[in-house]
Amino acid sequence: MDAFLTFIDSVDGFLGYVLVAVLIPVGLYLTIRTGIVQLRLLPEMFKVIREPAGHDPDGNPTISPFRAFCISAASRVGTANITGVALAISIGGPGAMFWMWVTAVVGGATAFAESALGQLYKVRDGAAFRGGPAYYITKGLNAPAIGALFAVIVAVVYGIVFNTVQSNSITDSLAASFDAESSGNLFAVVVGAIIAVAAGIIFVGGVHRISAIAAVIVPVMAVLYLVLGVIVVALNIAEVPAMLATVVTQAVGFDSIAGAALGTIMMEGIRRGLFSNEAGIGSVPNAAATASASHPAKQGLVQALGVYFDTILVCSITGFIVLLSNPEYGSPQGSQLTQTALSDQVGQWGVHFLTVAIFFFAFSSILGNYYYGQSNIEYLTNSKRALHAYQLIVVVSVFLGSVVALDAVWTAANIAMAIMAFINLIAVLLLSRTVMRILKDYQQQRREGVEPRFHKDRMPDLVGIDAWDGTDEVTQAEFWEKHGSR
Repeated sequence: MDAFLTFIDSVDGFLGYVLVAVLIPVGLYLTIRTGIVQLRLLPEMFKVIREPAGHDPDGNPTISPFRAFCISAASRVGTANITGVALAISIGGPGAMFWMWVTAVVGGATAFAESALGQLYKVRDGAAFRGGPAYYITKGLNAPAIGALFAVIVAVVYGIVFNTVQSNSITDSLAASFDAESSGNLFAVVVGAIIAVAAGIIFVGGVHRISAIAAVIVPVMAVLYLVLGVIVVALNIAEVPAMLATVVTQAVGFDSIAGAALGTIMMEGIRRGLFSNEAGIGSVPNAAATASASHPAKQGLVQALGVYFDTILVCSITGFIVLLSNPEYGSPQGSQLTQTALSDQVGQWGVHFLTVAIFFFAFSSILGNYYYGQSNIEYLTNSKRALHAYQLIVVVSVFLGSVVALDAVWTAANIAMAIMAFINLIAVLLLSRTVMRILKDYQQQRREGVEPRFHKDRMPDLVGIDAWDGTDEVTQAEFWEKHGSR
């Protein structure tokens, strides 16, 4: 067994570096080809995220762009934003933060491309929509077998395995905060049961309930964590300029506080940035597809903004908390480093504050991860029994994750996620010409002074475009005459 664990750990490490070597060039290629869309249209992102949702033909409200953003943010922003960032800094030093920021900027173009494709090839699902890489691989590339493989990986890795990790993080943080480690498994069982039941109740409500809850949790957790970061920065305001200078100088190799080589500093920052914001992994397009949008490019822009929210905002807060506390570098440290830094800065209450943050981060991730799995289960089958069985499996997994840490399963899931990312990146590259057509169509309508709207007749040569038939209220001119063009 030890030999097997060593083997999968080595495979995981190797694929992690290979994935970075693929994701960055793809992000740079899309950045150049789209004319740096992730920076050039940044003001546009803040406009479209506030757009209203419409109604389906039966009068039921659809998912707004903001709610779709919250679903993706719920999954993106998890305990890794606390543990993973601290780990990257403890190994790579302050310079790792700089490369996380660079990765976020580059990844914004990839997020735009994959999310625009998720929107373009979405299908109607009652009063909502669903889609993702499995859908655009099948419809856009006519590769249903590959789409099915992708769907299976997402359903297992995100809906089941990753959720065991999130529930385990909730239990561990609560046990530490309430000094309940000595109570044995009883505390873990009780917490696990509460989390599993609460999650199950939300699961059965479908994407509308998930998006409604996420639309509350995501802003709350963002504000709470932002306040925490502002407090720490304010307490150390005189040291902030020196901290930022250290981040930059170490990032380019002028100073190596951690004793790490430049390659290690870069790799730690890049890996943490990529695995945190998930740009290119193929998970976020599942959330992007849920939105009722007047043009596919709009959700591309919204989800590019999500990369900045995750890495530039949330990860940076963790980084500032750690760096302003003069940590020791060179040995791997995760959430304990963040907890120690907080207690040093604001006292013991900071540890409890962090527990609240971890709870919100992890529970919202459970909801977002589950929805990714649901969307792909519905790609594989329309059977309600199959969906209900999947919901039960995820609920049980959430409970088990609270009681038992499944490290080997987590490592295997990382390997599967890397395979998923390779599949998605190849698909995005093959469909990049379609991405450019979508972007140009959007920009042309903006230049003409009209609200960008899309209909499949605008690109009749594209096959598999099912949802863009003019029945969605937000794609109709009358909707924008009523609500006003933005």
